[in-house]
Amino acid sequence: MRRVVTGHDEHGRSVVVSDGPVPRSREFTSLPGWVSRLPWATEPGEPVGRTGEDPTPKVTSLLPAPGGTRFVVLTIPPDSAMADPSFDPVAFDREQRADSPGIAELMEPDGMHTTPTVDYGIVLHGDIVLELDDGHRTPLSTGDIVIQNGTRHSWRNLGDQPVTMAFVLIGAERED
Repeated sequence: MRRVVTGHDEHGRSVVVSDGPVPRSREFTSLPGWVSRLPWATEPGEPVGRTGEDPTPKVTSLLPAPGGTRFVVLTIPPDSAMADPSFDPVAFDREQRADSPGIAELMEPDGMHTTPTVDYGIVLHGDIVLELDDGHRTPLSTGDIVIQNGTRHSWRNLGDQPVTMAFVLIGAERED
């Protein structure tokens, strides 16, 4: 996956400041086919960067604070990969916590989770199912979008091919 970042030169003109692979990308060894990428992030109140400096090395949580953002691209293998006898859920949890701090701690054993964010999700490639806490399942395909409003949910890849999704997470205040 290629990431192109723009910024400004010393004269204030727009320029490409970075063009290459997503530097913060991980292919999980505990679950082949699971790939997590963090192309960009912003913190609350942060001004637009003129230099296009990469903020991702400084990100300590994939869960943005209210007003912050995270741009995450996930490739999710079929659910059947987790039923394989060689799958080690403890090792996967360890990799999740290292790769996705802030969100990994919110994951329930069945993959359900709730985040205090508004998420814009786009299915880039494949078919996946959005499952909500009442058991309702909504099938999604390439090009479909989901607006996730801080609801408890999980992603189910019931097919036999990996699915790639892009998410923009926007930190929000939780309504009590």
